[in-house]
Amino acid sequence: MTTDAWGIHLEYEDAFRNKRQSPQSTIDAIRQAMGATDRDEPPPPRSLVIRRGDMCNVGAGEVFLEDGSSLAIESSLPPGLPLGYHQFQPHDQEEAASLIISPGACPLPAGRHSWAWAVQLYATRSQASWGIGDLADLRELARWSKQLGASVLMINPLHAAAPVLPQEVSPYYPTSRSFRNPIYLRIEEIRGAGEAGFKLAELAAAGRALNSQRQIDRDEVFRLKRTALEALFASFAGDARFDAYLDNLGASLSNFATFCAVAEQHGRDYRDWPAEYRHPHNAAVSAFRDQHAKRLRFHAWLQWLIDEQLTAAARELPIMQDLAVGFDPGGADAWMWQDLLARDMSVGAPPDLHNPWGQDWGLPPFIPHKLERAAFEPFVQTIRAALAHAGGLRIDHTMGLFRLFWIPQGGKPTDGAFVTYPAQALLDIVALESHRAGAFVVAEDLGTVQDYMRDAFMKHQMLSYRLLWLEDEAPSTYPERSMAAVTTHDLFTIAGLWNGSDFRHQESIGLQPHREAVDEVMDRITKLTDLVADSPLPEVAMTVHRLLAEANSMVVAATLEDALLVEERPNMPGTTDQWPNWRIALPATIEEIQKHSLPRQIAEVLTKRGGDGETYTRR
Repeated sequence: MTTDAWGIHLEYEDAFRNKRQSPQSTIDAIRQAMGATDRDEPPPPRSLVIRRGDMCNVGAGEVFLEDGSSLAIESSLPPGLPLGYHQFQPHDQEEAASLIISPGACPLPAGRHSWAWAVQLYATRSQASWGIGDLADLRELARWSKQLGASVLMINPLHAAAPVLPQEVSPYYPTSRSFRNPIYLRIEEIRGAGEAGFKLAELAAAGRALNSQRQIDRDEVFRLKRTALEALFASFAGDARFDAYLDNLGASLSNFATFCAVAEQHGRDYRDWPAEYRHPHNAAVSAFRDQHAKRLRFHAWLQWLIDEQLTAAARELPIMQDLAVGFDPGGADAWMWQDLLARDMSVGAPPDLHNPWGQDWGLPPFIPHKLERAAFEPFVQTIRAALAHAGGLRIDHTMGLFRLFWIPQGGKPTDGAFVTYPAQALLDIVALESHRAGAFVVAEDLGTVQDYMRDAFMKHQMLSYRLLWLEDEAPSTYPERSMAAVTTHDLFTIAGLWNGSDFRHQESIGLQPHREAVDEVMDRITKLTDLVADSPLPEVAMTVHRLLAEANSMVVAATLEDALLVEERPNMPGTTDQWPNWRIALPATIEEIQKHSLPRQIAEVLTKRGGDGETYTRR
């Protein structure tokens, strides 16, 4: 498709293979948001991202390596440069360039036919939970999953929410993707909890009482845990590991903690703060840090506690993290990186089969040339944080590394236009960070995906994401370098599809479900199996997972919702208050799930795949 000098697509092909012209008013608005008003094209790049061993003529200069050493260059970079983040200072220029050396490919999963539980951690509660699944629950889930034969445990994003009420419920609309949500902490496992006395026991009892409600009350969980955490922090005398954590994350953690402390006083959206606090480099912000150093230390301490508890869970079984496509336009990441963002734009998607009006996700996009000139630092920090203590990473809407659909604020998704991003550089950074973490990467390549995008994912050894509900072919035809699953958090569960409850749920809240699409999925599954419309749900669940087990994919994933025959999907796209998105707990505790026969039976089927065990054969 034709683009201008700023990477704006003048036209695009929608999900129905129709060519659409990008509105001229949108093109003009995007150019203005990029700072193009007085320029014909963006400023020249100052970052060089290459694969190790590639020949690259850069001219005479000096390379300053990540380890502190330096190397004189006459014309071409030597092929033996180490992987990492370096600087190149040309002799004929004052400005140094960022030099990033990547392996060019992500690690692959260790086993050829492994499997995972896909878990919404907030929904997976134990008897000890305070109304929401936590990191100790994750550790127990990992231990149990390993016993069942799983190789990895896939979870929802743990990204941070603003530390204010009401709490943001969506893990895909975080205040920051580089830090995590303290609501997932297990209070009793924090040092000093054993000596906290009656008050902590009272808070714990109130927290556990919330488990009686199917719908998660994040606000009350936040109140109870924040009270407990503040009491425990008051007795925190320091720890050498905490000091090392502070040193390691440096300014990034300091900025995040500052945002949290200011947000507690002035609200979640930095755009509504007093003007002197709206930019992290303002003198008033520096003074605020000095005046509220103890509160900043509290928020940094919370992040360290999460890191410690997540580390303990990951020792039981590799955890597969999930990276959201963006962040709250008024949140911490937006505050910290505001100079690189198109703040008058939001990211979304054009109309498609399942969303005929398109989508506006309300997420601010990075301006491509500004991101590149910042040495991709926000992206590097985000990927690195997502891969910390991870055995795998799913990147939501990975096509966004190539292009994003920008929508002017106040406009409709049909008014949007695509903007190109430096995909090769971004993919090579993912490869470098995943190589350092020793983690495989799954590209969420659902929906309208151009062939060149999938080719690039394959070249970088990123696994394709294949869903039984969306694929026309049988799982046995899926590519080996893929992760296969039945559904996702945004689509109907097995029970919701088969008994029609998902369709009825949509109608009851005023949506217009796509009956033909649902019928097509039902028809395809019945043709691939011996199921009929009135087959019992346990039989349907087992048969569908036997079918999934036939996938040629390196990894397959099964959801606990399907293993428990849950009718409700975790998220209903296109809704806000009509559906309890991200608030529906599983109908059983972890202790009850471990005694349930259906999860064990599904695990047996998935563990045997690729071996001499049972797979589905149509009678």
